[in-house]
Amino acid sequence: MEGTKIAKRFEGKVAIVTASTQGIGFTIAERLGLEGASVVISSRKQKNVDEAVEKLKSRIEVLGVVCHLSNAQQRKNLIDKTIQDAGPHMSKGSSVVIISSIAGYHPPASMAMYGVTKTALLGLTKALAAEMAPNTRVNCVAPGFVPTHFASFITENDALRKEVEGRTMLNRLGTTQDMAAATAFLASDDASYITGETLVVAGGTPSRL
Repeated sequence: MEGTKIAKRFEGKVAIVTASTQGIGFTIAERLGLEGASVVISSRKQKNVDEAVEKLKSRIEVLGVVCHLSNAQQRKNLIDKTIQDAGPHMSKGSSVVIISSIAGYHPPASMAMYGVTKTALLGLTKALAAEMAPNTRVNCVAPGFVPTHFASFITENDALRKEVEGRTMLNRLGTTQDMAAATAFLASDDASYITGETLVVAGGTPSRL
């Protein structure tokens, strides 16, 4: 994020970023930390957590905790460790930002099951926002195609990459920094009157239902 002026919107805040040892999640954790948050990163593998913490610790305040989100005990441990280690830095007010995908709007036939899970996340945003209001806001970021390891089947194929870029109004793929900036906005007080919404960050790619 060199050359980018970073605000300090999260001083006194604690940010838990799941699946955050690489790709979009890693850059979101870095962005929130650079804006002043005490960041807790997590992933299923200790090795990945340790490597991510090592990369971030010289720049931000970061704690790494292994957590498989389908494991109830590990979810509890993630929260307990956050309160134990970062709790004293916490201030009032909270928000949740879910990361989905534009595939949730129009699931490609080749990614049917993936699309179904992302469509479910879009619906979950509305449900959680209603359940957790008024004390907690819940919003969703729906990224377009971003050159990460997950999307390598697109980004490493020149013809396919150009086809995907051509579907966007901006004629480019997104970046992890684009997604981190959108997430930071929704999590911040700048979005204090926004909840239950999905922000599509896809360069103008047709996406809405």
